[in-house]
Amino acid sequence: MREKSHVISTLVEHKPGVLQKVAGLLNRRGFNIDSITVGASEVEGLARMVFVVKGDEKVLEQVIKQLHKLVEVVKIKDLDPEYVLKRELCLVKVKTTKEKSRSEIIEYADIFKAKIIDVCDDFITMEVTGNPEKIDSFLRLLKPFGIKKIARTGPTAIARGHH
Repeated sequence: MREKSHVISTLVEHKPGVLQKVAGLLNRRGFNIDSITVGASEVEGLARMVFVVKGDEKVLEQVIKQLHKLVEVVKIKDLDPEYVLKRELCLVKVKTTKEKSRSEIIEYADIFKAKIIDVCDDFITMEVTGNPEKIDSFLRLLKPFGIKKIARTGPTAIARGHH
């Protein structure tokens, strides 16, 4: 079977230690979490935990089975890749020692709808959001200028429409 990324959205009790419990459980079973985001949900007292794991359908089945064992996990949904909206936030600090490079970087920021959030003599820091592929493309363009730092949230996701 083919290994692919699975986006799993869960509703969990919004209390201390739940993230550690979920991550610990998956880690002990040998599943690698590519990314995880956690935040308040539309339901009072519950948080939405979205994570990405790689593996075949058997891995996905096992991850879901393990998550069902935790009483803090209220709902689990494997998001269908055809009907998922994924977004990620990335902060990137780029070297700008030459005037020409500064204007090119600003032009790329404009194309990718990135916001410039800090400027100093030698660096520009930008914020860009979008699907992970868009962010990867933006970073590839910036690499030749000299990326000083990158901070990425990892994708969070929600199902499209009525899904």
